[in-house]
Amino acid sequence: MSNIVWKIKTFEEFTVPELYAVIKARINVFVVEQNCPYPDLDDYDQKAIHIWAEEDGEVLANCRIFEKGIKYPETSIGRVLTTEKARGKNLGRQLIKYAVETIENRFKTSTIRISAQDYLLKFYGEFEFEDTGKKYLEDGIPHTEMLRK
Repeated sequence: MSNIVWKIKTFEEFTVPELYAVIKARINVFVVEQNCPYPDLDDYDQKAIHIWAEEDGEVLANCRIFEKGIKYPETSIGRVLTTEKARGKNLGRQLIKYAVETIENRFKTSTIRISAQDYLLKFYGEFEFEDTGKKYLEDGIPHTEMLRK
């Protein structure tokens, strides 16, 4: 994993191969690995800024960030993933670090709301996200809303 390239793009800036690779990674992680059929194409990709790490055209880590008022009243991060091949290499931490920095630089705020799968609460806590107490099932998976101020 020495030729990893990080990219940040709006939907309009994607090339077709990049978009395909991002969607493929999301389906492999969220639908296949987590055995969770859900509508990944939710009409929010067009409103997001996409951040991902790739190597030789293969997406290893990915997320979407949103300006305030799109998903939540605050800015937000969503569809966060690290592929099986890339786990254990700190790409998830780098991804969240880049997402927070991008929000702070582009949207001039550090207040960020996320919907975290419960097993990742400690991970997001490392980035100053706090449990809001709002817990729910999303697509059969326990989630907690978290806020970073």
